[in-house]
Amino acid sequence: MNNVGKNMNDVIPSPVGREAPKDSVIAQETLKMKARNVDVFYADKQAIDDVSIDVGLENVVAFIGPSGCGKSTFLRCLNRMNDTIPIAKVTGEITLDGEDIYASDMDVVQLRARVGMVFQKPNPFPKSIFENVAYGPRIHGLAASKLDMDAIVEKSLRRAGLWEEVKDRLQDSGTALSGGQQQRLCIARAIAVDPEGILMDEPCSALDPIATAKIEELIHELRGRYAIVIVTHNMQQAARVSQRTAFFHLGTLVEYGDTSDLFTNPREERTKDYITGRYG
Repeated sequence: MNNVGKNMNDVIPSPVGREAPKDSVIAQETLKMKARNVDVFYADKQAIDDVSIDVGLENVVAFIGPSGCGKSTFLRCLNRMNDTIPIAKVTGEITLDGEDIYASDMDVVQLRARVGMVFQKPNPFPKSIFENVAYGPRIHGLAASKLDMDAIVEKSLRRAGLWEEVKDRLQDSGTALSGGQQQRLCIARAIAVDPEGILMDEPCSALDPIATAKIEELIHELRGRYAIVIVTHNMQQAARVSQRTAFFHLGTLVEYGDTSDLFTNPREERTKDYITGRYG
C-alpha cells in the first residue's frame, strides 16, 4: 500500500471500494485521467504496488524517484504501453474521461492516439519531416484533403515550436535534424492527432541544455491544451516544469501534491531524504 494519506480524515472512497489518498484527487472539472489501486507485475515480480493518482488538464504532473522505483512503469500504464510486454500484468482501474482504458472493448490504437507518448530517446520515423507529422492524421483519417493535411502539419509544428526552423525543408528526413529538433518533431507527431494527453518519459535526458530549455518552454506552452505527465530524474526540471509532483519509491507512491510544497515542505520522511540527496 502507498504511504499517502494514512489518516482516515485524509482519504475519500475510491470507485473500487478501497481508499484513494485525498491529495491524489483533483477538481472534477479538470480531471482527465484517474488511476485507482493500480498494481503492476512482471511475471512474479511486483513493480507497482497500489498506486492511486489523478491527472488533470491544468497542471503538468512530474513523476520523480530513484532509478527502478516504478515511475516509468506506471507512466506506461496510462496508455497501455505495458501491453507490449508479454509478462506484464496490470490490475486496478485507470480511466480517461471516465472510460475504463483496460476494458475489453477499448481500441488500444485509438487510446494511444488519445494519450500520446514521447520517449527518452527521440525516435522520428525514417521519413520526411512532413510525413513524420502527417503519419498519424493519415492513418486515423483526420484530413479530408491535401490542404487539410498541410494545415494539420503546420499547426502541429508550430505548437511544437519547430515550424520556423523547418518550414523550408519539410521534405528533408526527420532523422537529419538535431537531437532537440528530433524530440520536438516527435512531440509534433504526437499532437498532430489531437490527443487529450501526452506522456513524456525523460524527454530531455539525451539532450543538451539549450535543447532541454526549448523542450521545457514547450511543455509550458502546451499546458492546459493537453494533460501532461513527465517522468524525470532531474528534480530541478520537475520544479521548473510541473505544478504537481509524485514521488515514487520501491514501486509505491510515497507522496503526491503541489510541486512547491513537495520540494519545500515534504510530509514524508522518505521524500525529504530523497530531495535532500540522502539516497537516490
